[in-house]
Amino acid sequence: MQDQVKTVGNINPLFWVPTAYFTMALGFMMLTNVTSTMFKNLGMSNGEAAGYSSMFILAYTIKPLYAPFVEMYRTKKFFVLCAQLTIALGFVGVGLAMSLPNYMVVLMPMLWVLSFVGATQDIASDGVYVTSLDSRSQSLFCGIQSLSWNVGPIVAAGGMVWLSGYLYTEVFHQSKGSFGPEWIAAWRIIFFLVAGVTLLMALWHWKVMPDGERASNTPTSVKATVDILKDSFVTFFQKRDVWKMIAFAFLFRLSIGFLEKIGPFFMLDPLAKGGLGLSNELLGLVYGTYGLAAVLLGSLLGGWFVARGGLKSTLFILCCAVNIPNITFLIMSWYLPQDLVLISAGVIIEKFFFGFGSVGYMIYLMQELAPGKYTTTHYAFGTGLMGLCGMLTGMVSGFLQEWMGYINYFVFVMVATIPSFLACWFAPFHQTDAAAQTESGNPEQTKHAAAIH
Repeated sequence: MQDQVKTVGNINPLFWVPTAYFTMALGFMMLTNVTSTMFKNLGMSNGEAAGYSSMFILAYTIKPLYAPFVEMYRTKKFFVLCAQLTIALGFVGVGLAMSLPNYMVVLMPMLWVLSFVGATQDIASDGVYVTSLDSRSQSLFCGIQSLSWNVGPIVAAGGMVWLSGYLYTEVFHQSKGSFGPEWIAAWRIIFFLVAGVTLLMALWHWKVMPDGERASNTPTSVKATVDILKDSFVTFFQKRDVWKMIAFAFLFRLSIGFLEKIGPFFMLDPLAKGGLGLSNELLGLVYGTYGLAAVLLGSLLGGWFVARGGLKSTLFILCCAVNIPNITFLIMSWYLPQDLVLISAGVIIEKFFFGFGSVGYMIYLMQELAPGKYTTTHYAFGTGLMGLCGMLTGMVSGFLQEWMGYINYFVFVMVATIPSFLACWFAPFHQTDAAAQTESGNPEQTKHAAAIH
């Protein structure tokens, strides 16, 4: 591949593309996903744990609004290194803060700030990728980029959650099935470990990552940046049937938003509370490893399915794939299986079909919502609506589950699929319904094509 790709400073992109996207995903998952498990372990109610962790999604949702300002100053590599160094130091600070008497007063603002730093890392890393590689190189590396990003969630939601449980029981000799402050010692080590990995990545990228070239249309002043943002909003709402497309972008994953935080809580809660009573080790193995691998496989097959049949003729089938398999959680909440094989099968089925169907969502944003004067920005608006849906549903999901109980809540999740079906059925198609092609110049598209929950 060395002879086929554009290299910068005689450094092959294989040295920095995989590590850049792995580091992005590791930070994202630790902040927006793994924190919910940590809060649950520390003794928070489902409502508090889901609500607090969902708040950290906001920074990633609104990052298109401040991305142009990152482009204006210094180099993209500079922002990548600053962000990774700040995240590393921040996670050390999180670990230290957890030893304080009222640690949540300090912990929440720190994690909130780190979420914005993590979103800035995403912006800058994507910028390095787009400007340092030519279109052919971007196409060659899009698969490596997507795979590398998906390793991050497996390490965070799988490996780190598993390790937290191992430390809790085997190193600190605490009893399984309990929630409370006795978990602090285990989670402090996890944050110190992730901080160390992030710091190593920053040092590595300091050596091997290119600076990233400045795009020819980059604004040179704050006023010019604001003007471009205003124009991108105006032209977005001038699109034909834009409100139907907005409804699709927001509602397609509505039921998944309600399931995202509660699924792991259901696995962790004891039988007496209607859960399955799994340990953190088993949660990391089943939900964070088997499940995420199923998402990745489903995404690959979903892309092949759309490429063969075209988006317009397959979109409703993909919507069914995302929503109908959620019933596996309703079935598990009813029968409360204790066989790990059955539990794993339920999670794998739901995750596989989620990955399979979500490809259609991302391709719709690329082919129907994004085209126009500001293709990349409008695509980011679409993914921002997806993030907004996940944040809002996540913030209320825990409180709803506590009110309803697990069985009734998972019935509610199935009812919440109805808006998704309606939005999909009425989704407009104004562009040519070509076979699905991932736009090689936009790393957000390949990264989110295997989106996880």
